[in-house]
Amino acid sequence: MKTAYDVILTPVITEKSMDIVDSGKYTFKVATDANKTEVKNAIEEIFGVKVTSVNIANYDGKLKRQRYKLGRTPAFKKAVVTIDTEGKEISYLGKGGKVEKSKKKIKTNIEEFGFGQ
Repeated sequence: MKTAYDVILTPVITEKSMDIVDSGKYTFKVATDANKTEVKNAIEEIFGVKVTSVNIANYDGKLKRQRYKLGRTPAFKKAVVTIDTEGKEISYLGKGGKVEKSKKKIKTNIEEFGFGQ
């Protein structure tokens, strides 16, 4: 069984990924055998945010040559995760049709992502 930290490997910190943070999109390098559902559950567990969508891209390793030998850099998988930035309170119908609010707090951003935030 994989833990959330086995699915999410590292954040991807580039200019392009930092530009889309304002719109609630965060980029992570994930395990090559992870699917969208596993990524969503791992992000929600680690950071305590509500994930609205996950986009995944597979990258093949590039061919590199050192002198006479050909080799490949490792292949990886990248996930762009969109989180809910609205921060609405979760409410549901309880006994007797009463509207009850959840005590669970949902964050609207990921402070641990990247540097200088």
